[in-house]
Amino acid sequence: MPAPKIKVCGLRDRATVMQTIAYGADAIGFVFYPPSPRNVSIEVAAQLTRQLPAFVTSVALFVNAEREFVRSVLDSAVIDLLQFHGDESLEDCTQFGRPFIKAIRVKPDINLVEYAQRYQHPLCRGILVDAWVDGVPGGTGEAFDWRLLPAQLPLPLILSGGLHAENVADAVRLVKPWAVDVSSGVESSKGVKDLQRVQAFINAVHSVR
Repeated sequence: MPAPKIKVCGLRDRATVMQTIAYGADAIGFVFYPPSPRNVSIEVAAQLTRQLPAFVTSVALFVNAEREFVRSVLDSAVIDLLQFHGDESLEDCTQFGRPFIKAIRVKPDINLVEYAQRYQHPLCRGILVDAWVDGVPGGTGEAFDWRLLPAQLPLPLILSGGLHAENVADAVRLVKPWAVDVSSGVESSKGVKDLQRVQAFINAVHSVR
């Protein structure tokens, strides 16, 4: 089976961005959520996104953001894909006319097929599944029971939540996602990426055959 695409999220400086791409990341995530230790300013994101090489996707992550704030990011930075990690409706996600993915935090009582069906739209590029931690929208480092995921979803599946170099290969073999998304699993401390861990994570994903 082909290796899934790899997104590394929460990057904030040029050296880390460029080395992460050199290791083989397909997408770089920029967090626009002030409570997060990975939050990046619009000015810094604008500089970083302008330096990305061809075929590397820039992703802007928002959590229940005001419309004007999202538009200000889009006006300044070069963003290929929006990621909505809060309670945004389909209308909220599509109002900007940009491709997007929608995140959901997985609990046993959530019908993921029904949830994904609600976001079926030409602009929706996938559903990102993350661990449920009460009061925290993501980036917790917590994993969830991958067996809760249905075999088929109406949208491409992006696996997140508690992934790191030691478990991502098993996760890929079991879930067979379109893509994997990592943030805290490649950090030395909150918001600080460890490039050795980044490389090990990407190598682990690419090792799956």
